[in-house]
Amino acid sequence: MAGAANAARYAGAIDCDIHPAVPSMAALLPYLDDYWREMVKVRALDRLNLTPTSYPQNTPLACRPDWMLDGGAKPGSSLPALQRDVLDHFQLGHGVLNCLYGAQFFHSEDMAAAFCRATNDWLRDEWLSRDSRLRASIVVPTSSVELAVAEIERRADDHRFIQVLMPVSGEVTLGRRQLWPIYRLAEKLGLAIGVHAGSAYRYATTAVGWPSYYVEDYVAQSCAFENQFVSMIAEGVFAEFPSLKVVAIESGLSWLSGFIWRADKTWKGVRAEVPWVTRAPSEIVRDHLRFTVQPIDAPDEAKGLLRLVDHLQSDELFLSSTDYPHWQFDGDDALRDGLPDSFVRNILSANALATYPRLAKSLQPLEVV
Repeated sequence: MAGAANAARYAGAIDCDIHPAVPSMAALLPYLDDYWREMVKVRALDRLNLTPTSYPQNTPLACRPDWMLDGGAKPGSSLPALQRDVLDHFQLGHGVLNCLYGAQFFHSEDMAAAFCRATNDWLRDEWLSRDSRLRASIVVPTSSVELAVAEIERRADDHRFIQVLMPVSGEVTLGRRQLWPIYRLAEKLGLAIGVHAGSAYRYATTAVGWPSYYVEDYVAQSCAFENQFVSMIAEGVFAEFPSLKVVAIESGLSWLSGFIWRADKTWKGVRAEVPWVTRAPSEIVRDHLRFTVQPIDAPDEAKGLLRLVDHLQSDELFLSSTDYPHWQFDGDDALRDGLPDSFVRNILSANALATYPRLAKSLQPLEVV
């Protein structure tokens, strides 16, 4: 009973990080055109495991023990299991699907675009159309801005897609102007930009070279987020797109305090270099960046979150997440006790509704004429 009561505190919440897994290449074949179906056969692509190596399947972090699927099926590949373990168990109002799949990382831009289209169509048919609580991020081939924009435009009329998904470590820093057409279209359509931990492995995942062990790669993810957000602020992304929201997904949180202090201090000394940055970086962070709460990398999670609220002077930055099926917490402790009720309400739903205009609009009652 205690577990059920604890789970009930999330009733109506919006889970902003759920990972559906493409079970195999065969699942995407119906969504590929004749040419690419032939290429799957000719190039033996069906033999590839396109699960990103940022999340190797056999690491304990990849799946919570009680969320594993029978028969060795890929974690996260079953909608009924997701419904049972997360949507129904926590009585969620909505969940946002972030599909981590190799479609984004092909060196061939045409191949990446084809598999991103297929992945999004598969999400639409096999997940969004089978549970009205679900929303999704658009998977785009970020190596080609033109093709990424085309895929976003293709999804423009389906308001169940509420975000554009990009890896934190791709091929360029995210502030670069070559990516601005993606941000311009996202702002126009009311889409957030979701920046998820993970790498295309075009470059070393640390600033000092390639790591030897997975733990090095995983811990270094927070540094990549710092680099990308400095880039977006300094290059003027948020000056150019004042309504844009960017969600850091699985970034961790404890680095934020030091980041804003260092960014503000340095900006004060060299701001003549970036005259379009007319506000302190900490203010820009408060207005434009949002962070999923799993993983919470603080020794005392409740105190750590409250300390961040004090440092950032805002309780609007944090979004509820389970990170299903990744193993970030046990039982029903996605949020620890000891947080003020108003803060919890903001984390569970209010902050997400302010971040995702398409989701908020879908929940408004129809106007009676």
